[in-house]
Amino acid sequence: MSGDVVAVVELPSVYHLQRSLAPLRRGPGDPALRFESSVVWRATLTPAGPASLRLTPLASDRIRVEAWGDGAAWASAQAPRLLGIDDRPEEFGPDVAWLAELHRRTPGLRLPRTDRVMEALIPAILEQKVLGVDAFAAWRRLLQRHGEPAPGPAPEALRVPLSAEGWARLPAWEWHRAGVTPERYRTAQAVARVGERFESLSPDRLPAALRAVPGIGRWTVAETVMRAFGDADAVPWGDYHLGRIVGTAFCGRALEDEAKVAELLAPFAPHRYRALRLLTLHTRIERRGPRRSRVDVRRL
Repeated sequence: MSGDVVAVVELPSVYHLQRSLAPLRRGPGDPALRFESSVVWRATLTPAGPASLRLTPLASDRIRVEAWGDGAAWASAQAPRLLGIDDRPEEFGPDVAWLAELHRRTPGLRLPRTDRVMEALIPAILEQKVLGVDAFAAWRRLLQRHGEPAPGPAPEALRVPLSAEGWARLPAWEWHRAGVTPERYRTAQAVARVGERFESLSPDRLPAALRAVPGIGRWTVAETVMRAFGDADAVPWGDYHLGRIVGTAFCGRALEDEAKVAELLAPFAPHRYRALRLLTLHTRIERRGPRRSRVDVRRL
């Protein structure tokens, strides 16, 4: 079944669909983004309403876009930016030879841009100071219980993320039932109450507006703008894995000094997130010492 709107996006060069869109997926069971063989399904809430997207590679540089739902036209028109057509990987020319080689060996990697702030912000808040597996589970439970089924012939489990108003209406016990701590619930509620305003802010104005909300720091801002706006320089400072990835790649060991991490990444501005994405894909992290403990708040 073809979509309500069908288009073909031609990228400037070879393109790797799933590798490029991987940062948008919040865990392997994300109800809003599904990878099926070479095809990607995405559900989104556009300004015109819910939409489903089916993205299918046709050639090394062409993607077929099919969209269903009230927001199909908007989602189809936005699809080139989602796929990273505005990204400029060719402008990244690191002086570090081995990093330049990693860049050369990773053709088709582009940074996606969704233009949907709340769809990046709410799951980022859920991921604050907890293990990824627990944050992903909370996001999955919330969307499975409260997300609208995606329109069209989408996979049965695909769900459309809630609007800011929808998140604000969820009572505290639903967040607790999903495994969200009170601190993260309060932050999510705070942004949900003003979320529609965030959607209208430009990339240069959004970070300051987000930081004005209690519970939002530079990590959450970076995690939001890198997805909503495809920011190639957004470094998630304070990330649990940042010092391990950068330190292992450059020094052969994990680094706890964030100032040293900043020093190592500084030469790659304004592509520090792009450099970090390459390191994440190609750096093998040795796991030592105790893991962070899991806490199931639903039992508290």
